Amino acid sequence: MMLGACVLLAGQIFAQATNEAPSEDNDEKEWAFSFATSGYIVPHDRSYASPTFTADRQWLHLETRYNYENKETASLWAGYNLSAGNKVVFEATPMLGGVFGKTSGIAPGGRLSLTYKHIRLFSEVEYVFDTIGSNQSFLYSWNELVYSPTEWFHAGLVAQRTRAYHTSVDVQRGVSVGFSHKKLDFTTYIFNAGWTDPTVVLGLSFNF
Repeated sequence: MMLGACVLLAGQIFAQATNEAPSEDNDEKEWAFSFATSGYIVPHDRSYASPTFTADRQWLHLETRYNYENKETASLWAGYNLSAGNKVVFEATPMLGGVFGKTSGIAPGGRLSLTYKHIRLFSEVEYVFDTIGSNQSFLYSWNELVYSPTEWFHAGLVAQRTRAYHTSVDVQRGVSVGFSHKKLDFTTYIFNAGWTDPTVVLGLSFNF
């Protein structure tokens, strides 16, 4: 639903985009890197960490993930960065990835975000076409609605669909609380509380 909302609003947001030519400084923008790792504390299952690394330069987006689509599974991605808007900012990165390890396949996907003042809507989706068995193909998604009243604190709602671990809930829902300092961010997510034994995810990210 979050992904659909972003798409429906995209046309309005693109209308707000400026027609100015990119500045020379933007043309010469250097690479931007990000490293993040999420520690999953899963009830009645093995806990694990899922690291990701991204590299961006202008329109180009490169990314690698591990333990995301499945445990002991890696994926490599390439995508195209798009953005538009001033007061309301729309960003999108369509991507194509290759998945290999315990799960192997081809994965089209992408991420969308919509930001207005202190509120941000974010959605990351991929569909893995399993090359070993078609019955293993699966839609993965991570969706967040985040409110940031200050630069150092944020909280929100989160939902995900994954096969990296198993619970009795197909679409897992929860809350998040996070703290930021300069280029460092630490966020705690609690899924499934009230539906089943909660899963806790500890996320740490650093931009450089």
